[in-house]
Amino acid sequence: MVLVSAVRDYINRMLQDISGMKVLILDSQTVSIVSVAYSQSELLQKEVFLVELVDSISKSKESMSHLKAIFFLRPTSENIHHLRRQLASPRFGEYHLFFSNMLKDTQIHILADSDEHEVVQQVQEFYADFVATIFLALKRRPFIRYQRTSDIAKRIAQETTKLMYQQESGLFDFRRTDISPLLLIIDRRDDPVTPLLNQWTYQAMVHELIGIQDNKVDLRSIGKIPKDQQEVVLSSEQDAFFKANMYENFGDIGLNIKRLVDEFQQIAKSNQKIQTIEDMAKFVDNYPEYKKMHGNVSKHVTLVTEMSKIVEEHKLMLVSQTEQDLACNGGQVAAFEAVTNLLNNESISDIDCLRLVMLYALRYEKESPVQLMQLFNKLASRSPKYKPGLVQFLLKQAGVDKRTGDLYGNRDLLNIARNMARGLKGVENVYTQHQPLLFQTMESITKGRLRDVDYPYIGNHFQQGRLQEVVIFIVGGTTYEESRSVALQNASNSGIRFILGGSVVLNSKRFLKDLEEAQRIARSSPAVV
Repeated sequence: MVLVSAVRDYINRMLQDISGMKVLILDSQTVSIVSVAYSQSELLQKEVFLVELVDSISKSKESMSHLKAIFFLRPTSENIHHLRRQLASPRFGEYHLFFSNMLKDTQIHILADSDEHEVVQQVQEFYADFVATIFLALKRRPFIRYQRTSDIAKRIAQETTKLMYQQESGLFDFRRTDISPLLLIIDRRDDPVTPLLNQWTYQAMVHELIGIQDNKVDLRSIGKIPKDQQEVVLSSEQDAFFKANMYENFGDIGLNIKRLVDEFQQIAKSNQKIQTIEDMAKFVDNYPEYKKMHGNVSKHVTLVTEMSKIVEEHKLMLVSQTEQDLACNGGQVAAFEAVTNLLNNESISDIDCLRLVMLYALRYEKESPVQLMQLFNKLASRSPKYKPGLVQFLLKQAGVDKRTGDLYGNRDLLNIARNMARGLKGVENVYTQHQPLLFQTMESITKGRLRDVDYPYIGNHFQQGRLQEVVIFIVGGTTYEESRSVALQNASNSGIRFILGGSVVLNSKRFLKDLEEAQRIARSSPAVV
């Protein structure tokens, strides 16, 4: 939420200071940044009458000199090229150029040389490209730690340190006296289990079963639904029901939506009793809110109805119970039997079978090689699409020898004791008993137990004093289950605020797609002798 507020502040400053009718021009990356923080209706209120992508606007020759163009782009060579073409033959009355990251001196010179018609009013850097410049937005320079077993995490940590403390040290010198935050860079391969699991809390479940992209859910493939419901927005900034329920489990969501429907029906009934001019005037005044509520109720009912169908059709409660056992509980013999039974069940989809074998392999790769080979053979005979080679590639990339953390809570004595206590106490919900490895990592940070040998510092910049803010970046992507863990941790008032970032927000389909792509690249790369 802190980062969304920072982005909103940037966009407000772009739009408020430029009066009159405007067109907002974005690239494929900044359109995601803006759509997460700002709704279309809010843009209209700022007199933005057109939103276009820079590559499509470059192809058009229609003059729009009555509009002021606000460009919000990443400072890439491709975008600079688009701007050069625009400035050579200007279509708009004014050009206001904003970049989401730092411009190179050469790029500034190119833009200056291209502005022969003198239509560029300003060029500014607004640091909203959070993959690289979150700390400029937050006005903080962190000390940096990384996961020791990950070469890519180390490389990113080194490059980030070089940027912040050497190349652009003046830019990051905010002369603040409070304690520097921690930037912890970790690798998705340390916890390959979380993105493979079915999800049973609202936001995570929508992303797993339907998909969320830039806070939008595409429902066009569902069938007969109204045109205004074919793409819906799920934003905690704009939807009070979603904000209150995004981390609730599926069973509770059904009950809460029923209350929402009941509340709406009461309002609808009262609106039917229009008998006087005063009643009509009151209805007209309240109509925008009424219409908004109608759309919101329809949206959530549609989502939950569709997810219920998918759960039933794919037998996901049956699948998920075994997934959770594989992720959280011991017992190799029972696990092998459960996975074998599901592989023999024709109602279970091929992709669910693949995930089950992956989860079994990650847990028991050292304990049961014979049974694992039997599962490989059964998977190969069942599905021509998913070969055991992908499971073996996952083990090569994220098996026990590649991981730093105590993924299954069976290495560290403290984790073993915690799991025993949890097992004796029982769990509230068998479908949501799994906790991401990130939960343990945050707990270790909060208690000052994150080991230097596993997560070394970069350079000569170390923690001084008690931490107040931690940014965790997961190379390879994060998940909504991990986002929920961060939200719950922050709500516990531990004294440390955690911010989570990643190269992408994963669901199981995206994780498997990325894994297949990595396997393809590995196969095509020449072997190192």
